[in-house]
Amino acid sequence: MATGKIGVTTENIFPIIKKFLYSDHEIFLRELVSNAIDATQKLKTLSSFGEFKGELGEMNVKVSVDKEAGTLTISDHGIGMDADDIEKYINQIAFSGAEEFLQKYKDTANSIIGHFGLGFYSAFMVSKKVVIKSLSYKEGAKAVEWECDGSPEYEMKEIEKSQRGTDVILYIDDDNKEFLEQARIDNLLKKYCRFLPVPVISGKEQEWKDGKYVDTDKDKVVNASEPLWTKKPTELTDKDYLEFYHELMPGMEDPMFWIHLNVDYPFTLTGILYFPKIRNNFDVQKNRIQLYCNQVYVTDQVEGVVPEFMTLMQGVIDSPDIPLNVSRSYLQADQQVKKISAYISKKVAEKLDKMFKDDRKSFESKWDDIKVFIEYGMLTDEKFYESAKKFFLLKDINNTYYTLEEYHTLVEAEQTDKDNNVIYLYATDPTAQFTYIKAAEEKGYNVLLMDGQLDNHIIGLLEQKLDKVRFVRVDADIPDRLIVKSDSMDAGLSPLQTDIMTTVFKSQIPEVENTQFIVSFASLSPDAAPATVTQNEFMRRMKEMAQMQSGGGFYSQMPDSYEIIVNTAQPSVKKLVELATSSLQDRVAPIRSEIETLNNEITSKQKEKKEDNNSAADTTELQNKVSGLRNEEENLVSEYAKEQPKVRQIIDLALLQSNLLKGKNLNEFIKRSVSLLD
Repeated sequence: MATGKIGVTTENIFPIIKKFLYSDHEIFLRELVSNAIDATQKLKTLSSFGEFKGELGEMNVKVSVDKEAGTLTISDHGIGMDADDIEKYINQIAFSGAEEFLQKYKDTANSIIGHFGLGFYSAFMVSKKVVIKSLSYKEGAKAVEWECDGSPEYEMKEIEKSQRGTDVILYIDDDNKEFLEQARIDNLLKKYCRFLPVPVISGKEQEWKDGKYVDTDKDKVVNASEPLWTKKPTELTDKDYLEFYHELMPGMEDPMFWIHLNVDYPFTLTGILYFPKIRNNFDVQKNRIQLYCNQVYVTDQVEGVVPEFMTLMQGVIDSPDIPLNVSRSYLQADQQVKKISAYISKKVAEKLDKMFKDDRKSFESKWDDIKVFIEYGMLTDEKFYESAKKFFLLKDINNTYYTLEEYHTLVEAEQTDKDNNVIYLYATDPTAQFTYIKAAEEKGYNVLLMDGQLDNHIIGLLEQKLDKVRFVRVDADIPDRLIVKSDSMDAGLSPLQTDIMTTVFKSQIPEVENTQFIVSFASLSPDAAPATVTQNEFMRRMKEMAQMQSGGGFYSQMPDSYEIIVNTAQPSVKKLVELATSSLQDRVAPIRSEIETLNNEITSKQKEKKEDNNSAADTTELQNKVSGLRNEEENLVSEYAKEQPKVRQIIDLALLQSNLLKGKNLNEFIKRSVSLLD
């Protein structure tokens, strides 16, 4: 058995860094500009400590494109490097100069960006050769030039350089000529460097002259070195926040409100989060919060940093304490991230609670727009639910708003069922469900409006959280049975009448695609509709939620199921029952009697065989006779029903009320209605 150490050398790690360090080659520009910013910030820090006594001069970073020479140059007037520095920070891969500097000046150098010491090598992903020309700030330092073609070999020599700082010159390779286009570079600088703390210059400002844009003598600064989130909220006006929002999100309408984050313990976090207006289509993008690290853009994939429901928001977050992977292109999940996420959630809840308490009327006016954020938060974040339940609002169909506690007090007396459940009635479409709403209101019930894209889910959550509360859609049953306060009502029909009338009505129900109907009877007010269509609350809710999920599942494949409840106390129905009874009872009764005799015979034979421990009795012939008689009865009643146009009229009126009568069936209903006028 042999033991030893795995050797990691420049020869074998350099190609890996060059090819695989970054998922997107364009990030090289961010890394090199960030290094130049670091060098500039370091010199400012040294100057503030008195360790550099010279003139700072112009402290900016310049990005220059030379298409003819095939070079892209990043220049700064910062701390610079001598031969020893290059040996230490360039030739030793992953030795971060910023990390070492922070250790020494940790109390004042918090804007230094570098972390891993690998960013410089991103240059080789787009370059066939990289040259560094640098002059250190140190007194008596010699300027030095370093050159490397992407292999482990490099050349370094002394040169003449009059100005302090560093030039990094990239000789762009043939596969990456796009990075020699000024427009491409400007777009990348805007994406990654628009808020860096040192002015970044790229090209010249342009003006319109002689029918075209031409360069002026003025340098074009591409970044705002003091972005809004670095300032104190007391220094800013609403106009400042709105202008910054439109800079971040051009073309968007004004946000409803915003939250300015500013914390320095137990972690450092700044930022501004905006609540945009979201319409009822849930047409949102979840990549509109930008994450920065010391004003360097990192990513817009921030699901790990902000709570899930807040990915609907827009704005910026800046924190040096959010752990990143080595290429600074995605987040590392750890306890710090969880703490930051929890803090942001807490601040949002506090802001909403304050808005509610300070100006409830204004809060109510915003509710329809912000409800989706709050419901999403309550559904996905338990702690947010506990905070939000104090300011969560329910709105009824008369546009009156209630807290959860207020609404329970309002309806408890009238809307408690026989099992002591408080029933919250709701509508999803006040126009389509108008008749049902009015019927419920006539009984003294209040009806909520639950038409949001997440309301189905929030109903389920509230039923779990609130004690003895159930939500029932207003068209889930007839008004008398929406809130059951006593045992079932007698429809006033004999068993035979129930069977006859069930067949009479069921045989006349038109075909509706992917829909099933059952018929039942109830003795309601004589003034109520002759028939009403309802849909089972549980089945409808399961199907709607299944349809929102990918693939749908079992419930989404099931047909819609409705109940047609016939009002036996309504005069027209009462006459139909009387007429059908007088016309069919004498003809149906003998068939029923024969069926009963055959069923008794089948039961008797099965009992005899069971007592003799023999195999099952052969009752097939008897069962076939029963089946034939049932068909005979059904045909008899169905043929009778065809001659009673009022039956179909009653059914169609109920279907029309529920928006289920369409196409050919609707056309036939209109024709029949005209004929019944004669």
